[in-house]
Amino acid sequence: MKFPFEADLAEIEVSPDQFVDSVFSCLESEFLVMPLGQGFVTFPMFEGGYEALKQVTSGFTKLDDSAIYEMVVQCPMTFVVLRAMLGFTPPEWAYIATQETKTDISQGFIRTLDRKIRSRPLEPLRTTTESASRIRKLVKVACRLLEQGTPDVDANQLHRLDKADTKAGLVSIRNAAQIGVPYAMLLYERFLGRPFAGHRDSVSEIIGDASSLRLKRCFHGPE
Repeated sequence: MKFPFEADLAEIEVSPDQFVDSVFSCLESEFLVMPLGQGFVTFPMFEGGYEALKQVTSGFTKLDDSAIYEMVVQCPMTFVVLRAMLGFTPPEWAYIATQETKTDISQGFIRTLDRKIRSRPLEPLRTTTESASRIRKLVKVACRLLEQGTPDVDANQLHRLDKADTKAGLVSIRNAAQIGVPYAMLLYERFLGRPFAGHRDSVSEIIGDASSLRLKRCFHGPE
C-alpha cells in the first residue's frame, strides 16, 4: 500500500481512492491511554479536599456557606469536591449561580478558577474583592441546591440532582458519606457521566494535537 507522500500528483489523480484508503488505514483512535497533561487531580488530592469539606460541615450535617467559603480559600480542592457533588461542569455552575443571584458570574471566571485550583491544589487562593464575592455566591448557591435535593419535575423529565447522593438533600449526602454508596449506584453514576470525563475534556486539545500528528505523518511521512 502506497501513501500520498510516496507518490506524485499524477499518480494520486489517477487513483485517489487507494490513497484515501491508505491514509485511513493508519489512523488510530487511542482511548485507553490519555495524556496526563496539567491539572490532573489524583485521588489523594481529591480525598484531601473531601475530608476538609466533611470536617467543615460536621460530617455533612450542615452546610454553612460562609464556613465552606473560608475552607475553599484555605483548601481550594474543596471547591472541586463541591462541584463534583453537584455533578455540574464549571460553566453550568456559573450559569445557575448567575440566574440565582442576578449577578454576572462569567464562565470564563469559573473556568480559570477551576483550572487554577487543579493546577495548584495545595496553594491557598489569593482573592480580590470581586473574585471573593463571586466565589461566595457560587458556594452559597451550591449549598442551597445540595440542601434542597431534587425538586418535583414532570413525569417525562429528569432533574440533574436526582442522583443517589443528592436526591434527598443532606439526608442523601450523609447516607453516602456514612454508610457508603452501593456499588451498583456508583457504577450507574459513572455510566451517566463516563469515567474521566472532566479530565478528558480538559486535555481534549492535547488529544487533538496527537491525532493531528498521526494524520500529518500519513500524508508527509516521518519527520
